[in-house]
Formats: sequence, structure tokens, C-alpha cells
Amino acid sequence: MGKFSNNRFSARSVAGPLPIVLLALACLISQPSAALAELVPLQVAYAGSMGSLMDGGVKPAVAKAINADLQGRAQGSTGFANLIVAGSIRPDVFIAVTPGPMGLVLKAGKSQKALPIARTEMVIAYSPKSQYASQLAKANDPGAKPWWQILETQGLRFGRTDPNTDPQGVNIIFTMQLAGDYYHQPGLAAKILGPVINPQQIFQEAQVMGRLQAGQLDASSAYKTQPAALGVPFLELPKEINLGDASLENEYRKTTVTLNGKTLHPSPLIFYAAVLKDAPQPALANRFLTWLQGPEAKAVFSRYHYDDTTSEQALTP
Repeated sequence: MGKFSNNRFSARSVAGPLPIVLLALACLISQPSAALAELVPLQVAYAGSMGSLMDGGVKPAVAKAINADLQGRAQGSTGFANLIVAGSIRPDVFIAVTPGPMGLVLKAGKSQKALPIARTEMVIAYSPKSQYASQLAKANDPGAKPWWQILETQGLRFGRTDPNTDPQGVNIIFTMQLAGDYYHQPGLAAKILGPVINPQQIFQEAQVMGRLQAGQLDASSAYKTQPAALGVPFLELPKEINLGDASLENEYRKTTVTLNGKTLHPSPLIFYAAVLKDAPQPALANRFLTWLQGPEAKAVFSRYHYDDTTSEQALTP
């Protein structure tokens, strides 16, 4: 009898205040939407190679950590720098690779300081669908045909980005020139890349990895972070040519590229972040910059195959 009474009591308890129960449930269900609506937009212009990291790692992390709705735009760093200097775009934060593009923004008075947040190195990515994939996979093995000889093969489809708008487009030229000296192969860069501006090889940065995956390219220039994040195979290069070792900067700078009448020198592949002076959300932008230097951000960067900075200094005008 007692058991039956308890059941009847439970039924009356639920049946009586049903509208209140439903209202409470509705409030609980609505809480995630309300929290999502409270996120503050943060406009970030970042180097095109950072797409996977920013969309898959940083965006969800900063939503929880600093209540920011990261609204990112990816493009070549030099192109972004020119747009920022011209006042054509006004993001909260600019993230560039190598000091050059960030230097343009700092000299124009658009920011006071840029902080180093990560680093990477140049590699040669290749398509698993390429007829040269098996050769490239063994290229660093003793006695195997070296990677640079494979890339010199007539008909091999090599992809890179525009050196006028994207630092990686210049960095692959630096790398190939350094490789020519390192392997004692004069003219290596010209044999692989052709002229500095070679329309048959140049694509937008966001397209290169997709073309590799589809088998439309055999190999391409890349930062290590790009193929590693997508599971695309790649060849690591000696530190003497990969632009990834800050201690070798003086050696890297022995090579030059002349572009639009200007002589350019390579720099180690460091990513810098800066809050812009006219940022729409300055307080949130500064919180984001602080987060980028903390342990949570470093863990996210590491997960996406970025290396930590060591002795790199902040950039100032």
C-alpha cells in the first residue's frame, strides 16, 4: 500500500505544477542560446596559412575564455598590411608572419607594438595522388634521389603563392636560393620556380593545399603548420634553408630577392600579433592579445603544429 501511495503522490506532484516545470525547462534550454548571443564580435585579420588553427582551435577557445566571437579573415599578410595602412579595412587585431608586413603597419602608426606568438618553418608539401609521391616520400633517405632533383623534373606541377601579396611567396624563393648554395647547385631556384612571377605556379594561399589534396598539383611550398594540420605529406628541410631557426638569421640574410625594384632579405618565420589603434573593440582586442601569450593558447598552437617562440623580441615602430 505504501508503495502505491508513493506512486500516486509522485503523479500528483508532477501533474499539478506542470506549467511551472515546462517553464523551467524552457529557461534551461534557452540558456546556451542566450550565452551565445552575448559573445562580443572580435575582428581578426590573419595570415592565410593560419586558417585551420584559427577556425578549428582559436575560435572555440576564445569563445569560452574571453567571451569573444572571433570573426576572422584570412589573406596574405602583405596584402592585409597594405589594406590596413590604406584604411580599407579596420580589424581589431592583425596577425602576420615575418616582421615585414607588420613593420608596414607599425610605421604607418596603425599600432604601437607587435608581439611574437609562434613560429614555423618552410617545408615542401606534396600530393599523395602525385606520380612523384613515392619518390618524394623517400627523398631524405640516404642514397635516394634528393628532393630538389625531383622538383626539377620536367612536367612536375609545383604550386606557390604570389610574392607581391604573401610572404610565403617570397620565402619559397629565399628557401630555394639558400638550397642552391647549401647543395652547391647554382641556378636551382630558377630550375624549380622559373621566373620570380610565374603565373603557371602562383595561386591564392587558401587554394594551394586544396589543389594538392585533389591531385591538381604534385608539390608546393608550405609552412609546416599547413600540411601537418590537414594530414598532407611533406618533406622537412635542413635548418640552414628552412627559415625556421632564429639563430641562423644572419646566414639567411645572405640571400636576397628583388621585387618591384626593392631588395628584400629573409627573416625567420615568426608570427606577430598587434592590436590596431582604431580597433572597434580595443579592450577585447587587448584581452585576446594577452590570451595569445598564455598557456591555453600555446597548447592550441602546439596541437596545430606551431612551434613556440624563444628569444624573439616585440616589434615597435
